[in-house]
Amino acid sequence: MDTKALREIVKIAREHGVAELKVHAKDMKVKVSFVSGVATPQVTVSTPSLVQPISAPINPAPATPAKAVNSDAGLHIVKSPFVGTFYNSPAPGKPSYVKVGDKVIAGQTLCILEAMKIMNEIDADVAGEIVEICCENESLVEFDQPLFKIRKN
Repeated sequence: MDTKALREIVKIAREHGVAELKVHAKDMKVKVSFVSGVATPQVTVSTPSLVQPISAPINPAPATPAKAVNSDAGLHIVKSPFVGTFYNSPAPGKPSYVKVGDKVIAGQTLCILEAMKIMNEIDADVAGEIVEICCENESLVEFDQPLFKIRKN
């Protein structure tokens, strides 16, 4: 593997927010770990006779300016309490629990998250208006992933 190919792989990984990347070629193994908050990746290259950590910039990304205005300012975000499958209705073919623009009250069911074949209702913890539904029906959600954005009353 040549340096140009490695640079392109690292560039693509960085653009897609990959935290760690491993590439196995015929005679070489490359592991790239992007350390949070640092523009320079940590790279480890392994060959059958060589294991050596390298800490060198590989086309570091330019610093991006902080956003002047946070678009979520003033919104309450309901996050997933665990990994599971997101369902927006109680059963297939049934209407969604909520849609954008709906007014909700604290304790109202917003969706179901299925984890280990157990259906868990996720309720609103504040009263307000649904501004955004952040997940598609039947999609896999991660722990702490935003599910809903609510503008509080």
